[in-house]
Order: sequence, then structure tokens, then C-alpha cells
Amino acid sequence: MQHRTSRQHVVDMCRTMLARGYLKATEGNVSVRVPGHRLYAVTPSNYDYDKMRVEDICLVDFDGTHVPDDAGTALAPSIEAGMHANIYRQRPDVNAVVHTHQPYASALAFLRTPIPALTDEQVRFLGREVAIVDYAPSGTGWLARNVQKKVASGDNAFIIANHGVVALGTDPDRAVFNMALLEKVSIAYLMALTSEAGKVYTIPTAIREIAFTKLRADEKRIGAQITDAVPPVRVPADEQLPSADALAAQIAAAGQQRHETAAADTTTAETPGGESARLGYAISAYLDVDDTMRRLKALVAQPLRGLRHDALLDVLGYFDDRCRASKEVTDRAKRRIPGGVQHNLAFNYPFPLTIDKADGAYLTDRDGNTYIDFLQAGGPTILGSNYGPVNDQVAEVIRESGPVTGLFHEYELKLAEIIHRYLPHVEMYRSLGSGTEAVMAAVRGARAFTGKNMVIKVGGAYHGWSDTMVYGLRVPGTYRMNAKGIPFGATNSTREAFPHDLGQLRRKLIENRVRGGTAAVIVEPLGPESGTRPVPYDFNAKVRQLCDEFGALLVFDEVVTGFRLGLGGAAGYFGVTPDLTVLGKAVAGGYPMAGGVGGRADVMAVFGSGLDGRSGAHIQVGGTLSANPLSCAAGYFAIAELARTNAPVIAGRAGDRLTRGLQRLIDRYGLPYVAYNQGSIVHLECSGVMLMDMRNPIKLLKENKARKRLMEQMGAAYTAHGVITLAGSRMYTSMADTDEVIDTALDRFDQVFAQVEGV
Repeated sequence: MQHRTSRQHVVDMCRTMLARGYLKATEGNVSVRVPGHRLYAVTPSNYDYDKMRVEDICLVDFDGTHVPDDAGTALAPSIEAGMHANIYRQRPDVNAVVHTHQPYASALAFLRTPIPALTDEQVRFLGREVAIVDYAPSGTGWLARNVQKKVASGDNAFIIANHGVVALGTDPDRAVFNMALLEKVSIAYLMALTSEAGKVYTIPTAIREIAFTKLRADEKRIGAQITDAVPPVRVPADEQLPSADALAAQIAAAGQQRHETAAADTTTAETPGGESARLGYAISAYLDVDDTMRRLKALVAQPLRGLRHDALLDVLGYFDDRCRASKEVTDRAKRRIPGGVQHNLAFNYPFPLTIDKADGAYLTDRDGNTYIDFLQAGGPTILGSNYGPVNDQVAEVIRESGPVTGLFHEYELKLAEIIHRYLPHVEMYRSLGSGTEAVMAAVRGARAFTGKNMVIKVGGAYHGWSDTMVYGLRVPGTYRMNAKGIPFGATNSTREAFPHDLGQLRRKLIENRVRGGTAAVIVEPLGPESGTRPVPYDFNAKVRQLCDEFGALLVFDEVVTGFRLGLGGAAGYFGVTPDLTVLGKAVAGGYPMAGGVGGRADVMAVFGSGLDGRSGAHIQVGGTLSANPLSCAAGYFAIAELARTNAPVIAGRAGDRLTRGLQRLIDRYGLPYVAYNQGSIVHLECSGVMLMDMRNPIKLLKENKARKRLMEQMGAAYTAHGVITLAGSRMYTSMADTDEVIDTALDRFDQVFAQVEGV
């Protein structure tokens, strides 16, 4: 059955009004707008409300034409279908309509007496007055047109001469409320007319206009959800979602066949990078960037759509009742740890969870609550959390060497070799302690190699928290807004270009010529914040051309994309060769000290170890725990397992299934949210806060906090329903995410979306 939720709303409204006496037998009609479609669900003609079922509700388009479906009944819609269609066309803020013949309001229909502004409550919800709609026969186009003319006023209740009444609402509950308020006001007005004829007092005009202005502001806000929206991605209810299970089975079978072939032929060895190409990539089809950005911009242009207040209270109640042990631990932590947590990923509304167990696709907190884990520690655990085969092999290594020796260990070399095997452009590799350290080293190395100082990044991108890179952080055009504690000199040689703006990037490169030239351009190859602003497919190739033209090094920050997009990383997927590549997260398989920089041998020569410094080319990088046996062995074994299982491609297919399912839910509920993915990196934007920038500073300053708060609240709602995300807007899938895991998660997202206001 199509649009079951909207049809259920109609039945529920009928039940409520039947119980209150506003409907009787077959009188009147009720409708609800179908979100995201030019359709509405309406009661059938001449059908007893007491017996009405969901499948009896009819679908009608905005031209008033019945749209039969597979609901199993052949009932005709209400004869007033044209009137309802005209109302929805005229008033995008109206999502539900009630037409009844209730006694007291109908008495005024016979008197043809409008109701003036008697109370501020009446004006606040029903409008300046309850006007009289000119008489026309029932079910005619004349009546439909007469009603349409009146509803253009912005009022929400009308008396139809010698007929009945119409009440409008921004949602089904509000339509029923307005109908009840109309009857209440009608009773009071009739009593006033009979007892004090000619002496009925109205509220002052100023008060009436203030109340009506508030009503119109609400209507404009709700209407913008329709007028500023773009049609959602349509996902048919019977469409089969992509299957990670089926792909995993195919990969396993193909892997067994290759193993048997390799055992028979010991003379052939694949060239570096060849295996990466053969294994493929997590992105099954690159997204339509123009369409995705159009949807994201529409989301930012619209008013916020968050949880209903009662639903938000239930979410907060979950944390208060079910997460008490977590709260006790994190409250203690505030006394010894600044902010109460050691990592920004753990900052969650209303308070951080304390996690005791991670296993595959699941996390378990201190209170014993189990969650589907789409955080995956921020991206490194492509194999799934706490992956046994890697843990066992790492344990064997450190039983012999311990976690650190201070001297050279063979797994330092093995890690560099296996990275080169799959990322052939990384001819040499230097292990460091984190992605932030690796970016610092890449920038320093680029400056040393080129003899130039200027570095350009893309605004909004995150490249760690080093002094040089805390510039245009997360919000394009903000320059040093987040650079507290960083002297101006540290960012004097950093510039930013707006996302997607190759023209501005060229201008920055030209400007830098007079400052001695550009040492490097550093990019997240999917776009800022792991593709939150996705780049066109050819963007990286064009940046490569600009770097070559201006003699700058191209640095790929693959902290997130390295091995997650495939064994060849983003460089292999896009077919673009950077001069330097920053790795992190997956390069240690979820173990600590995950970070390093690699690239062309001549550039990497500036990282040469030793203290002599006679050539003057070596730069200072390093760390006591850099390249320790624990991290290097973990990275080596994890990458080997990624290749053996082809986990990146399986995780990507799980991301496809999750995204397609989310798009189906967004379509079903008519939400303005945007879901898209780049393989196993899944974005679910509900507020668009990450899409704002300084090109519209007033909107940024006015809406940033509210949009961020909505993102946090939605993240809390997902958590309360058993799904952990990254800040409520991003998810990382892993090989552990089977079809069953994804489908369970979609059921939980369904429960959350059903609690959004206006659904």
C-alpha cells in the first residue's frame, strides 16, 4: 500500500473527531497532504467513519483527480476532493484539512455571520476572523474556487454559507485542534449574540495584528518546507536494496579461485598498484554532485525540521533512565579531564556514553545497552571493531618485542612495503603518531623541498589541529575564527579557497607568486569533512593540473579515505597521483599511533633520519613512539586482511544499502533531509549546518547554533533508538555490517523519522 502513514493520519483524525462528536455517520470529509508528492489522502465518499480502515482512504492529486493504487478497494474519494486540492495548491503551509457540519459553527453558516476576533488565542490559530465563504452547491467547482479565494487570506477556519465549516492545520493534530477551537468560539459567539445582541466586544486591533503576525510567521515557515523543497530521491517500495552479503559471497568465491590459480603459478607477480585495481573500490557509482549540492542547498534554505517536543523528551528520558552508569562516569571525568572527554568524537548530546565493549558492528555501554556502531571509531575499523584475526597476529608480535623497542623493528619496513604495494605512488613512507602530525610533516616537507612557504587548503576541510591548518576550519571563509591560542605568524603563510572554486584556487596561486610561491595545495580528495561538500569527479585532476602549472606539490589528506575507498585509496579511485599522501586511521587498523606521510622518493628524501644535517635538506620530524612494533604490525596485518577479504568494497556495498534505505525513508516521510554516500562513508544531513559558510554571514550567525543543536538532537535520537553515528550526520560502515545489521538500523531510523514534526 502506498503512503500508508498519510492514510493512517486520516483514519486517526476521523476516530478523534468521531469521539468528540464533530463527525457523524458519513458527513464531512478529512484529508492529509502526502509529504514530498503532489498528492493528498482523503476520506472516501459516503462511507461510515466508524468502519473506516486505512486501505479505504483514497489518494487524489492536486488537480483533484483520483489516483487509484493497489490498496485493494475501489472506493471513490469525497465529492469535495476538488476543494481539498485547491486548498493544498493555494496554501503550502497546510498539511491537513477538515470539513465538517458540526452544529454550533453550522448555525453561523445559516446566519451567514462571520466570527470577529474575540480572543488572542482565536487569532493566533484561526486568523483575523472566521470568514464566510459564499454559497455554492456541494461538490462543485464553484464551491472549490470560492474556498480557494478565502484561504488565500492566511486564516485557518472558514464557515461555508448554508453548508458547514472548513479548518486547516499545519499537521493533522493542529487541524483537529483548530476544528475544536472553532466550535468553542462558535458556541461563545452564539451565546453572546443571543444574550447581548449588538454588544459583542472584540480584542483591540493592535493585539489582533500581533497575534495574526505570529500565525503568518508560522505559516511562512511551514510553507517554505514545501516551496523551497526539491523532490526527494524516489526509491520504489519494491526496489531491492544493494546486498553486502551477496557481494561478500562473490568475493569469497573469487578469492578461493585466485588462491588456487596462484598456487599453480608461482612465476607471475603483480606490479605495485595492480592488485588495488583488480580488487576495485568501495564507490559503486560516483554520486551526482550537482544534484546532491542542489538538495543540500535546499535543506539549508528551509526552516528546521526536528523532533516533536514530546519525542525529544522521550529521547532525553532514555539517557536519564537507561544510561545512568555512563553519566556517573562522565560526570566524574569532568573533574579530571577538560570537558570530560579526551576526544571530540565522544562529545555527544546530552552527555557522552561510556563504552565497555566493541565487537564487529556493535558497541555496548556501561549500562549494558547495545548499539549498532556506525561511528567505527571515526573511520579506522573497516574490518569491524575489535577484529579477531588482526588482534591475534598483533598479540604474537608484541609477546616477543613488547609494544615498543626504541630501535628498528622489521614491521616498520613491512608496513612501508605493503603500503607501496597497494599505493604505488607512495614510494617511501614515514610513520608518525597521528593524522595531525602527518599533515604537519607534509607541510614542512613540502616547504623544505620547494623552498616556498605558502600553503593553500580548501575552506571547511579538516586537516588536524596544527597551528598551520586551523584556518578556515569546518566553515569556509572563517579564516582564523577557531585559531585561539595560535599566533598570527603561524597562519601567515596559509590561505584557503572555497570548495569547488577552481577559479579562486587559481587566483590564490597567482597571488602567492609575489609572496615567493606556493609550496603545496592540500585537499581532502572527496571534499571537505570527508565529503560533506562532495567534489566533482574531475576536481582532483584539475587541482593536479594547477599544481603542475604553478610548481606546487599536491598533498592528498587520505586520513579517512586511505584504504577505506579501496586498497588504492582516493588516488587510485580518481586516477590522480599526488606528490605526498597523508595516512591515518586505517593505516594502523584501529590501533593507536595511526599516522604517516608518504610519496615521491625525491620529496620524501627530506625526511631522512639522522642528526648530521650536513646536506641541510633534512627536516625535524619523529616521536618516541612513532613506528612502534604494535602500531606497525597492526597496520601491516590489517591492510593484509583488507586485501584478503576485500573489506573496503564490502563495506562500500553496505554503505550503498544504508543510503538507499535512508533515501526511501526520507521519501516516505517527505522530509527535506539529504542522504548520500561515497562508498562506506555515508552522510545523513538533517540540518545542513556543515553546509553554511561566510558567503552568507548573516544566515551563518543567525542559524548556526540552532542548526547545530538540531544535528545534536537527531544524533541523540538515533542513539536512543540503538544507532551510534558521528555527530548525527555521518556514518562509517564496515565489513561487519551485514544486510541484517543494515536493515535493523533502517528500522530504527524509521522510528526516529516518524517522530519528526510535521510527519
